[in-house]
Amino acid sequence: MAKITKADAALFTPQAQRARELTPAERERQEQLEQFRRLIGKLTDADQAFLVRPEGNEKPITIRQRLLRVAGDMNVEIAVRKHGDGFLVGLLTPERRTNHGLDRASARRERLRKSLGCVH
Repeated sequence: MAKITKADAALFTPQAQRARELTPAERERQEQLEQFRRLIGKLTDADQAFLVRPEGNEKPITIRQRLLRVAGDMNVEIAVRKHGDGFLVGLLTPERRTNHGLDRASARRERLRKSLGCVH
């Protein structure tokens, strides 16, 4: 049987509801996202690069997706490339842009555009 006690109706207001405490995994994720924000904030030119290695049981694809999501939130285009057991992270430049996902004709046009020095 449930125990019923009288409570103050003010507890229904959002200010009265206590904020839920983060679990250790959620806290670690938040710290990692903040670390990625600082890393991306340090990228000021194409000559800078950082090596990010997964620790413990982290999956590399998860790290890569989080890096790209944080960069997207910050409106910064980054290049993420595999390097050894981690990733190289730097600003996206035309040379670092891949043709992945383009059909052959589009890739050929893109290469021609680059060789002619077109900005588009």
